[in-house]
Amino acid sequence: MNKSELIDAIASSADISKAAAGRALDATMDAVKKALKKGDMVTLVGFGTFYVGKRAARSGRNPRTGATIKIKSAKVPKFRAGKALKDSVQ
Repeated sequence: MNKSELIDAIASSADISKAAAGRALDATMDAVKKALKKGDMVTLVGFGTFYVGKRAARSGRNPRTGATIKIKSAKVPKFRAGKALKDSVQ
């Protein structure tokens, strides 16, 4: 399912226009991004939790030359599925 299909599903399920569903989805994604940027967790009970994880610095190899390179540490967005979501998939 891509974004436009998700917007169609939201619009039909909530009985709202596709434009309103698109604005609602964009606003939700923006709110999650802003919260993660501040370092907060976003928990949707029954669905899951979005949070920021830390990836440690490590060494890697340049695939072209085979030379060893240093990869910096990074903050990465992560998602942990909730129990209700896990149960609905099985």
